Amino acid sequence: MTYAAQALDSFAALGDPTRRAIFEEVAARPASVGALAARLPVSRPAVSQHLKVLKAAGLVRDEPEGTRRIYRLDLRGIAAMRDWLDRHWDGALDAFADFADREHDRENRP
Repeated sequence: MTYAAQALDSFAALGDPTRRAIFEEVAARPASVGALAARLPVSRPAVSQHLKVLKAAGLVRDEPEGTRRIYRLDLRGIAAMRDWLDRHWDGALDAFADFADREHDRENRP
């Protein structure tokens, strides 16, 4: 999967409000499925399904800890999103600067 494709998959995964809430919880502190389900108004199976999507999108990773799996942010997926945004942000800033220059020139014509 290319870096851009990973970034787009990550953004798509965060399009669901429940997944965003789970992502925010994991960002605040690593947690097991049970701990996440206890803090959110969704069932354990639903949390597991959402985590599966977040993991496939490269936003979380899991590690065994005893009999549980602990979910943490996957910084590689977040970096891919940031890189994608940075590339587009630079173009947007350049376009805005061009627009502002044209408007300034238009307003200052005699």
